[in-house]
Amino acid sequence: MTELSPRATRVYDVLAISFVGFLLIANVAATKLFMVQLGSWHLIFDGGALLFPLTYVLGDVLAEVYGFARARRVIVIGFALSALAALTFWVVGALPPAPDYEHQEAFTAVLGFVPRIVSASLLAFLAGQLLNAYVLVWIKRQWGPGRLWVRLLGSSVVGEAADTLIFCTIAFAGILTGAEFWNYVLVGYLYKLAVEVIILPLSYPTIRWVKGPEVVHG
Repeated sequence: MTELSPRATRVYDVLAISFVGFLLIANVAATKLFMVQLGSWHLIFDGGALLFPLTYVLGDVLAEVYGFARARRVIVIGFALSALAALTFWVVGALPPAPDYEHQEAFTAVLGFVPRIVSASLLAFLAGQLLNAYVLVWIKRQWGPGRLWVRLLGSSVVGEAADTLIFCTIAFAGILTGAEFWNYVLVGYLYKLAVEVIILPLSYPTIRWVKGPEVVHG
């Protein structure tokens, strides 16, 4: 177990809330697919791509600073609230609309798809985030507190692979087929890793700041 500095203790709640908030927003945004055209290439993304990679960045900070047990607690909370959001959207969509409410079809078309997205997200998220946190902590135990970049990237390579494959398969198999489906899987995976690499220079000072000068590693 890691002894926390006063700063790390104070920041934990902010990181946990941000993690769960990004996850919930990404699950709703993921109901829309969009395409980016680059010459003869077309890249398929879902709307969750804008925020979801940041959950892995925050997951890395949580696992690195607070250890696997505390990171797992936040992951489980995110899992539970995502399930609650999916159930809420399903129940609200099933309720009969008021006579003057004109957007029932639009509501069910967008948010009615959220339960499938969230089902995919829950399984993918749980597998990916737990693998991410476990691998990061495992590498740290094997190699010591040095080589932070190896832990951050190595854990993301494993966690994002599991997350992307599980999510894409459950959420969009049958909707996207053949080459378009694998385009979506590969582009999504490489994009998430690219975000991690781009943000890596910020992850170092963030982790140092959160830990504070008083932290002692156990």
